[in-house]
Amino acid sequence: MTTDAPEQLDIQKILKLLPHRYPFLLVDRVTELVPGKSATAIKNVTINEPFFPGHFPGRPVMPGVMVLEALAQTCGILAMRTTDDEAVAEELYYFLGIDKARFKRPVGPGDQMIMTVSIKRNIRGVWRFETEARVDGVLVCKAEMMCAKRRHNEN
Repeated sequence: MTTDAPEQLDIQKILKLLPHRYPFLLVDRVTELVPGKSATAIKNVTINEPFFPGHFPGRPVMPGVMVLEALAQTCGILAMRTTDDEAVAEELYYFLGIDKARFKRPVGPGDQMIMTVSIKRNIRGVWRFETEARVDGVLVCKAEMMCAKRRHNEN
């Protein structure tokens, strides 16, 4: 029985999958992706992030919602590669929900956030993922997330 080697995606491949662009693209590289199972991605956090001047002056901290968004984008990449989807103008993977979100420590400039997501289940196009983000091997955030592909003109 042979297994395929995990995929790696550089920023050019990520841009073909995700509709996000600066300043909201929060995945720099996918280091390991096994369609139908899991993905590991990197977000290099720099002082140039647009949220740092106001969050917080003198003590820059990446907002927790941005950590969650980076994890959600990684989930979207995994879902798209699992179904062999490419970005389609009228279709998007929408973030549907989050459960059990926990923040363990702040993320700041100079940190390299390693995000790991795994598919828990996919029922009728609604995906549920287990996610976590780590910096220097230390857990900074974990959550369960849901997303689904929809035409963006649907209600």
